[in-house]
Amino acid sequence: MAKKALLIGATGLIGSHLLSYLLDAEQYDTVAVVGRRSTGVKHPKLVEHICDFASMNRHPEIFACDDFYNCMGTTIKKAGSKDAFREVDYTYPLAAANLALAGGAKSCWLVSSIGADITSSIFYLKTKGEVEKAFAEAGFDRTIIFRPAGLLGKRNEFRLKETVGIGFMKLISPLLVGGLKKNRPIEAQHVAYVMAHQPVNHVKGSRVFESHEIQQIYDSMMMGCRYME
Repeated sequence: MAKKALLIGATGLIGSHLLSYLLDAEQYDTVAVVGRRSTGVKHPKLVEHICDFASMNRHPEIFACDDFYNCMGTTIKKAGSKDAFREVDYTYPLAAANLALAGGAKSCWLVSSIGADITSSIFYLKTKGEVEKAFAEAGFDRTIIFRPAGLLGKRNEFRLKETVGIGFMKLISPLLVGGLKKNRPIEAQHVAYVMAHQPVNHVKGSRVFESHEIQQIYDSMMMGCRYME
């Protein structure tokens, strides 16, 4: 039976790739996007809702879906303050998730970050950990949490420190083995591909996938293998 997907964060690095894959996915006859600006994409399956996230509770009907995808996120620098960052990364996504859940969503896919930890002394990582906890406890039948490391791909904006850091990590990636494997950078397109094709839809409850695990799933899919835990 055809389903409806709902995506927030569709204009970001992972989200833009994910939107394309969701529109191509046979399991969805409708792909809804909620955002502050248009994606610029035209497709018969696509329904766009331009919405101020601060007032999303006024329009609960647009969040009705079967599967909810959250690729929404920013940086403290881009947001301008810690409070503004938390609003974009925690408050808005969680509110949208709750509306999706109330609208019938059974599955949730969340893009988080390597190092997300509710006990971290680093505000960014602590917030990401809090987002993960809130999503895992929201009440979805299935919550899949992806923790990509440095994301490879063309961004709309240039981030010098991140670009240098990812370049270095990419260079030493073959040396990152054992417990360090999760630090390997990954193509944003690969993360989006795995999210859209749902090879882990047998998972019940919540499950976290680190960066190297996402890459392993992607590689298995490219070889025509079915992912098994």
